[in-house]
Amino acid sequence: MVRLGTCALPHRYVVIVAEKPKAGRRIAEALGGGRARECRAWGVPYWVFSVDGTYYVVAPSAGHLFGLTTGESGFPVFSYEWAPLWAIEEDARYTRKFFELLRQVFRGAYMAINACDYDIEGSVIGYLIIRAFFDVRRARRMKFSALTPTDIRRAFRRLEPLDWSMIEAGLARHELDWLWGVNVSRALMDSLKEVAGRRVVLSAGRVQSPTLIEAVRRDRERRLHVPLPRFVVEARVGHAGRAWRVRFGTFETRAEAEALAARLRRLGYVEVVSASHRLVTMPPPPPFNLGDLQSEAARVYGYSPMRTQDIAEQLYLEALISYPRTNSQKIPPTVDVTSILEGLARQPRYAVLVRKILARTPTPRPRQGSKDDPAHPAIHPTGAAPERPLGRDEDRVYDLVVRRFLASMMPPARVAAVTLTLAVPGARAVARLSGVEVVEAGWLEAYPFSRPSEQRVPLLPRGARLKVLGVSVRAEYTRPPDPYTKASLVRWMEAQGIGTESTRARIVELLFDRNYLRLRGRAIEATDLGFAVAELLERYFPQLASVDLTRYFERKLEEIRRGVTTRAQVVEEAKRVLRRLLLDFKAKHMREVGLELAKSLGIVRPGRRCRVCGREEESEGLCRFHLEALRRLRAAYPEWRRRLGCSFREYLSLLARRPEAGLWVKEVAEHLLKTGQGYADVA
Repeated sequence: MVRLGTCALPHRYVVIVAEKPKAGRRIAEALGGGRARECRAWGVPYWVFSVDGTYYVVAPSAGHLFGLTTGESGFPVFSYEWAPLWAIEEDARYTRKFFELLRQVFRGAYMAINACDYDIEGSVIGYLIIRAFFDVRRARRMKFSALTPTDIRRAFRRLEPLDWSMIEAGLARHELDWLWGVNVSRALMDSLKEVAGRRVVLSAGRVQSPTLIEAVRRDRERRLHVPLPRFVVEARVGHAGRAWRVRFGTFETRAEAEALAARLRRLGYVEVVSASHRLVTMPPPPPFNLGDLQSEAARVYGYSPMRTQDIAEQLYLEALISYPRTNSQKIPPTVDVTSILEGLARQPRYAVLVRKILARTPTPRPRQGSKDDPAHPAIHPTGAAPERPLGRDEDRVYDLVVRRFLASMMPPARVAAVTLTLAVPGARAVARLSGVEVVEAGWLEAYPFSRPSEQRVPLLPRGARLKVLGVSVRAEYTRPPDPYTKASLVRWMEAQGIGTESTRARIVELLFDRNYLRLRGRAIEATDLGFAVAELLERYFPQLASVDLTRYFERKLEEIRRGVTTRAQVVEEAKRVLRRLLLDFKAKHMREVGLELAKSLGIVRPGRRCRVCGREEESEGLCRFHLEALRRLRAAYPEWRRRLGCSFREYLSLLARRPEAGLWVKEVAEHLLKTGQGYADVA
């Protein structure tokens, strides 16, 4: 026997590698039948038990214990190796105790089992640990989608060879991300150092860069938005003691709108010219995948994608939900849905819903969505009740998962929709009055977060009149594109096919950590550094920072997983692309890029400064941002004058006060009002 920390180990045993301590405890409890001993070494728990005379040691990792590194400086660099994270990253020093535990544990092993999460990252984590301390030829794989005793025991009975295609795809993803990240990041940092003599941590990446560029593009358009005025005629109409508000179109000039308003007031009524009644069937939704869950948690509760992902991970480790990092919207027949429902029925808040589902059929099946995942089913509850009171945020996410799962097995909802088309006799203007009423709640009873706002509107015959109770004309202004939120930016990444379920939210958070982006409320804004890095990437690394190239290599990674191509082929192709572009950059552009970065960071003061903001002047006393705002402001004025008949000064005064106007446009308007500049150009 060999003593390791608080326990003595037998001479020969099987090591089961868990991804995290909580997962390790659940695996040991499920397989040890209540006989697993919890031990500690270096402050890390591990578990020992025997089954039919065979000893097992469950040893946890802390996620990734190894990372890529190089001994070479400068760029381009293409040689690298895997090394312990604690030795190469200051923030990962805590992983050393897990590293030491696993190193010692494997000394007495005769077989290894990778029981890390069954996805590409879990396959890589377990593989690298086993490769470092043992012989991968004597390793097996456990595959489970939930940390329940049933799922763990089933996976243990069905051990498989290591999942080499997923390991190879995962290793290739890490290598590509490292090659992109270290080389482009060093290109930016070395450029800055050459000009300013200072080293500032900057980063760029294979998925990070196109995501930053898109976020900056949207924010730029918002800041440069010049709204156009238009006029809306609103009427309050009534029938049989009830009243509704309707819009009779939009008009470019107030005179047109006032003419229609005057006619409405004279007539005192509007006429129904068509009416429709539809019974709309709303099919139940499929269970969540991670992207859907992140979107719903953001919509309903305002949680960031990373916050939702972290909460879902904790719920998984508590064995309350299945593995969350999945793209699937399907529940396969192998999932015992009836047992899950029976477990949920023991929680009072779900008991009535479960009884209704089981009353329809004793063997209910969730509605299947279109998206699939080869590794895991859709996110679903396990049926286990929480062992401890959940925090508010945990309970909300858990409730979303449970209710969506229950809703997927309930009947469709039916909604009555009435639409009346209203006309003003003698005028071309029409308005639509729509009503919605839920007539059969169906799955909405389980998932009220999707219930439509109801408004009852009677189905009136053609020719029926509604009394005009009031008329108003108001000006409104075209709005800029909606700002990105963290959730909608993750959705954009998913739509573009870049990143993975588990990495997208983390990449968005990294852009904030690098001070490229910031939040105003829930809206994403770019910082000056973010604008500078995005513009430089687009100008000098357009191919490396493009969505197309990122998406291309995502397809290549999937081909590795399917066995169509090899890791070596994909990585070599990436090196060829990087080498050509990086050498060209190094020969031609480092100084100008370094100067741009130094100015955006305030390290180098520009010679001539923008009169509005102090950034470097490009022309007419303005920086490139405010100069573009001035151009757009001047271009829009003739249309404003046509619609409002306003002078240029009145136009500027209106723009400076309008919340729809972009920040840079408002700043230029205020500057012109203060200085009187530019009036003659548009007189």
